[in-house]
Amino acid sequence: MANPFDLRGRVAIVTGANTGLGQGIAVALAQAGADIVAVGRSMPADTEAGVAAAGGRLLWVEASLETIEPVARIVEEAVAGFGAIDILVNNAGTIRRQDSLDFTEADWDAVMDVNLKSVFFLSQAVARWWALNARGGKIINIASMLSFQGGIRVPSYTASKSGVLGITRLLANEWASKGVNVNAIAPGYFITNNTEALRNDEVRNRSILDRIPAGHWGKPSELGGAAVFLSSDAASYVHGAVLPVDGGWLAR
Repeated sequence: MANPFDLRGRVAIVTGANTGLGQGIAVALAQAGADIVAVGRSMPADTEAGVAAAGGRLLWVEASLETIEPVARIVEEAVAGFGAIDILVNNAGTIRRQDSLDFTEADWDAVMDVNLKSVFFLSQAVARWWALNARGGKIINIASMLSFQGGIRVPSYTASKSGVLGITRLLANEWASKGVNVNAIAPGYFITNNTEALRNDEVRNRSILDRIPAGHWGKPSELGGAAVFLSSDAASYVHGAVLPVDGGWLAR
């Protein structure tokens, strides 16, 4: 029987694959057989090494998703480099922390542009390529615990990640009949650059750990299995779902 989790011969675009969650996802997809198109501002040397160790190929597309200007080029370079696109992982994200009374329009827009606007328009561009080529594919959006909860001092991040969950469901409604699976992963508290401030705050770090049944911050490698599942044939009838990978945070 064929392995339903086998991604050999497939091409995955992963945004923000240079470090953290994106790196963990890219390497896991490569271990399952996929070739990786890594989108980011700097050459993902460590990710490339991990992909190569798994026997995969990595193509770096230099782009910043602070605007949607590079969206069409990302699709073009991915197809030119590897011949097709099968999977899109919208992982790139940013965060700004400040009391809501003091939060600026610039900080609001900076987060919403990367975390939500670019997610929608890159998904649109990839789905248009699939439609033109009469094929389907998999889109995985990276949501957050703050897709479900309010958070503290991160108003634009909370708004953007709530929006990611919303457009995941909307696009699933529109595109499921076209052979496109659109789903989301909601990571809990992982060791990444975005959580460094929380981990360095002794009080907040302790309050977070006290709520996680697993008792530790997640490692990026612990997110990869969820991405492989949602990218694979095993998830062919999964549409509009959000899969928390949170050490039990939401169950508490």
